[in-house]
Amino acid sequence: MQENYAGQKLCIYIGEADKYEGRVLHKLLLETALDSGLSGGTVFRGREGFGAHGEIHSLKILRLAENLPLMLEFIGRAEKIDKFVIRIQPMLKEGLMTRTEVSISKFRVQS
Repeated sequence: MQENYAGQKLCIYIGEADKYEGRVLHKLLLETALDSGLSGGTVFRGREGFGAHGEIHSLKILRLAENLPLMLEFIGRAEKIDKFVIRIQPMLKEGLMTRTEVSISKFRVQS
């Protein structure tokens, strides 16, 4: 079965070591996205990158290897993305967020 609809892709760029109230931030965001009914979410670990402080984080530099860049990508209907963003804003102390309009084709095997 295939379902087609308009939606948005939300990308959030954070550091691997980022936390919120003692919890690993990227795991918390992924759980919150699932709980918010988004269509999908993925966490990508970067090999190198820089952020708000202008400092390059890389696998090559051992002291920074524990805080590599992460990109979290979420897909869903615009109204669900809106509610998700409002819900997670208090969790995001530092980072970057982008939103893009997308056409979603969701495939499922019927039982």
